[in-house]
Amino acid sequence: MNDRYLKGVQVRRAVLGDAHVDRADAAMTALDKPFQVLITEAAWGNLWASDAISARERSMLTLAILAATGNTEEIAMHVRATARTGASPRDVMEAFQHVAIYAGVPRANSAIKIAKAVFAEMEQADG
Repeated sequence: MNDRYLKGVQVRRAVLGDAHVDRADAAMTALDKPFQVLITEAAWGNLWASDAISARERSMLTLAILAATGNTEEIAMHVRATARTGASPRDVMEAFQHVAIYAGVPRANSAIKIAKAVFAEMEQADG
């Protein structure tokens, strides 16, 4: 594999955690392997690997974009990642308030429900 892919794997593990990446790798098939390589290189090896903004800021942006576009399937995963990116629950709520104003209250409301459940799950796991 190329350097961008290897960097992507490293960054993906740092943000999402080894357990998540190990599960995703175990579920990969020949059919979706090209897609997994693409997102590992582009999203993780290029975008997330950039030092132009902090992981905290990138985390907030990612959550806001997912919520604003109605792509709620990955919100829980990225809320869990805040434990590694440094984005606080308040940061997440600030991002979702922007979503409410600029993209719509229903999208923000859906994202907030997911975030609340995940933060409660994370708190319970820590407690």
